[in-house]
Amino acid sequence: MHFIGRCVAVTGASKGIGKGIAVALAKEGWIAEIPKLDSLVNNAGVCPVEETWSMSKENIIDAITVNLVAPLHLTQAFSKKVIEDNLSGSIVNISSASATKACPGRTIYSSSKAALDQLTRSSAYELGKFNIRVNAIKPTLVMTDLVRSITSPEYIESRKLLMPLGVLPKIEDVVSAVLFLLSDKAKMITGQCLAIDSGILTG
Repeated sequence: MHFIGRCVAVTGASKGIGKGIAVALAKEGWIAEIPKLDSLVNNAGVCPVEETWSMSKENIIDAITVNLVAPLHLTQAFSKKVIEDNLSGSIVNISSASATKACPGRTIYSSSKAALDQLTRSSAYELGKFNIRVNAIKPTLVMTDLVRSITSPEYIESRKLLMPLGVLPKIEDVVSAVLFLLSDKAKMITGQCLAIDSGILTG
């Protein structure tokens, strides 16, 4: 894939999936210069773990703000800049398989990511006329520091039993999908939410 001279912003790039994406993009020749930004990865997210009946107001607001409102505002700012600069653009939102498949203790997280999926589809529909593509990646559990901090080994094993492939995706699996969607090889793909899920959404 050819990325020389392309410019990208990646949110939440200090660790986990975001760091993996940023490092891979740098190796592919991407640079991050705001004046000619042509790609955006909305990766930053939070995952409060609470049952529906006990969710705190603070965690509800936090999840909606970080997982939905922030990507919306960044999409607005990015698309305005791309249109002003008369460029084509690509946005990839990092959603979750939990947006489709219910998980215990993930009600507000799943709801915010489901809304992000719809933001992906709706903004793709509206921004297509400006040659801006918008897609999402929906990973299942990936063993990042965040996932380790909120899941038990027993929970992880129980989720693996639901996966036809029987293994958890790795960070590099998500990174590869993001790079593909940002690249010209995906120039006819927009409004799609691609699951990187070891098949968990088939059941």
